[in-house]
Amino acid sequence: MATRADRPNFLGNRWTRRCVQRTVLAMKTPAPRLTAAPAELDALTVARARRGDDAACRALVLCYQRRVFALLGRLLGPAGLEHAVEDLAQETFLRVFRALPDFRDEGPARLSTWILTIASRLAIDRLRRGGRATVPLDHPTARALPARGSADAAAVGRALVAAIADLPPEFRVVFELSVGQELDHAEIAAALDLPAGTVKSRLSRARARLRAALTGRSADVR
Repeated sequence: MATRADRPNFLGNRWTRRCVQRTVLAMKTPAPRLTAAPAELDALTVARARRGDDAACRALVLCYQRRVFALLGRLLGPAGLEHAVEDLAQETFLRVFRALPDFRDEGPARLSTWILTIASRLAIDRLRRGGRATVPLDHPTARALPARGSADAAAVGRALVAAIADLPPEFRVVFELSVGQELDHAEIAAALDLPAGTVKSRLSRARARLRAALTGRSADVR
């Protein structure tokens, strides 16, 4: 672990907030569902990023920004907070670079899981501050559903988006890490510093609420 004196000053050299912003915003926010997760960044490039190498830092952002944008979009979009996704993506990577010297390669979390943890916590904080917003009818979650049966599919899509928006932030982040990012229970538990049993319980309750919303039944899952 690097000492404070050994740590590169990411925010004081060329790798400034503007540099993070240019790299992150070079890619438009993608659709919230990914077909395949990109590979983990190689250890050599991570080591160079720890030392403050600009090219390595950019490579890290480019490797993980799709997953960060996707997760933030899925967490914030249903609550009508799409406008906050870009700012939180930038803040995620700024925090990543500040804490990167303390990340343990031999620890329980992969680098991608650790980065998504930072994004998730920022999203939860934003959701707790934000009010309940109107969900747009053409939200990507609704558009991602099968197109068969136009009216019915659209209605189901709107109901699903609204149900996701109504999930408590703690339920929503577990649901999105499981479904959207395909993390297993152990990875989610490590990422959010929760017992595995709590992760399973929150995921089960989130799914019960969504099923209840789509079937018109009430769900006693607090």
